[in-house]
Amino acid sequence: MDATEKKRIAAEASLQFIEPGMSLGVGTGSTVNCLIELLPTVRDMIDGIVSSSRTSTKLLEDHGFEVQTLNEAGDLDVYIDGADESTKRLHLIKGGGGALTREKVLAGASRRFVCIVDDSKLVGMLGEFPLPIEVLPMAQEFVSRQLLKLRVQPVWRERFVTDNGNHILDIHDMQIPNPVELENRLNQIPGIVTVGLFAQRPADILLVASDDGVREMRA
Repeated sequence: MDATEKKRIAAEASLQFIEPGMSLGVGTGSTVNCLIELLPTVRDMIDGIVSSSRTSTKLLEDHGFEVQTLNEAGDLDVYIDGADESTKRLHLIKGGGGALTREKVLAGASRRFVCIVDDSKLVGMLGEFPLPIEVLPMAQEFVSRQLLKLRVQPVWRERFVTDNGNHILDIHDMQIPNPVELENRLNQIPGIVTVGLFAQRPADILLVASDDGVREMRA
């Protein structure tokens, strides 16, 4: 089974968590794009829908959905999104597509966070995938200097601006044995908008697609 098919079956498995009358949050990325393709099959169950990026909003609108803002929708029943890495404790690295701030807001606003991945994203320790950090443009160099003090090497994601008008620094080849502690530590640096660690608010349910089907994991 190739990666695209794994993403599709993971997305399909997440539909079981959408129940009648629910407000739904939708993330960003290639696995979520598979989900958006399937959402019209459960359209009648969805009371309201909120997106984490302009890209996902356009895809949803192309499929006939009227996308609300989070301010309009209020708290969400379920949020479905992918991840760049996940551990068995359901701690995640997200933000490879640059939507980490809005993704983290929607995850925080949701009663249940369902994460959909293929088995290549399940790791023993986070950090092989570059950790994205969204920063205010005026603070980019300051934040970089603070990160260097932590003995990590931030790399500016050139020619990329988030939907919020900010920049992203990626930290490569970083071992993260304690994601909660690191997330807390990085959140103290002024100028950092969002860290791509989802550990303080991890996923509630992880759906991992492999050649053997989809496995459900819970924290």
